[in-house]
Amino acid sequence: MVVWRANISAHLVGHGLKWLWRKTKPMAVIVVITVGVVHAYNYRKKQVRRKKWNSAEKDLVILHTIPRGRYCPNLSPFVVKLETYLRMADIKYEIDCEEPMGPKGKLPWITLNGKEMADSQLIMEELGVKYGKDFSSNLTKEQNAVSRAFLIMVDEHLYWCNCMWRWVYDRDYNVSHLTVWNTLLPFHWVYRPLVARLIHLQAWMQGVARHSQEEVVDIGRRDLEAISCFLGDKPFLMGEVPSEVDCAVFGMLSQFEWNSRGSPYLKMLDMEFQNLHKYCQRMKVRFWPDWNQCLNPPRT
Repeated sequence: MVVWRANISAHLVGHGLKWLWRKTKPMAVIVVITVGVVHAYNYRKKQVRRKKWNSAEKDLVILHTIPRGRYCPNLSPFVVKLETYLRMADIKYEIDCEEPMGPKGKLPWITLNGKEMADSQLIMEELGVKYGKDFSSNLTKEQNAVSRAFLIMVDEHLYWCNCMWRWVYDRDYNVSHLTVWNTLLPFHWVYRPLVARLIHLQAWMQGVARHSQEEVVDIGRRDLEAISCFLGDKPFLMGEVPSEVDCAVFGMLSQFEWNSRGSPYLKMLDMEFQNLHKYCQRMKVRFWPDWNQCLNPPRT
């Protein structure tokens, strides 16, 4: 009896699946064809873009990133970091926003003489070798060690504190007003919540999001305090001359200084760590004399 019932059930399921396939087959075919066409179209556009980038002027760095911001040249501290380095090293470059995400699924990335490179720090190190622009060569071993520690703290720790404020804690959703994206697509109601969910998941895996908001803000404050204490009255982090670590520190602080209206971190720069506020202005004047022209829309 059990076997008979099992055979009947399998027979009914089989008929049901056949009926469902007959009904949905046209739609399934349309979906498969549409996906294939879109994939082929995107692949073709990708090849055209690479052909254009590969035929660019020799030794011209094509910096791939998201569009310019309203108050800061970019919403990504890593883009500001890399672009500041390119300016520090006097390397000729141009901005391209057609394909922001690179071969590692991150931004920024660059194309140079047909070669693709990703990760801001690795790019800086490779360009430093290629162009002989190692701004840390005059530092002592101890200074290089300290630079490395600050680099990791900023890129891998303070970064997540900023992400949590920008995408998760800020109930005014100021990120929706930092770029022209909000006029080009339903940024505020569609894109922002999706990114916020993704950022929160990533920050949870990293560990920062497992703390309370008060704890995360205090973690960020202690990172800023460490930078402020070490900077002191020096013009740059390692002394009188800027080095690569300044690119990373400025890239992150630029987000607090210009892209975090209403955040506790901006208040910290204004009240507790005024030397960091002055540091941002100093870096801006030295390496970004065209800052206002690099905004979208440009300012006079």
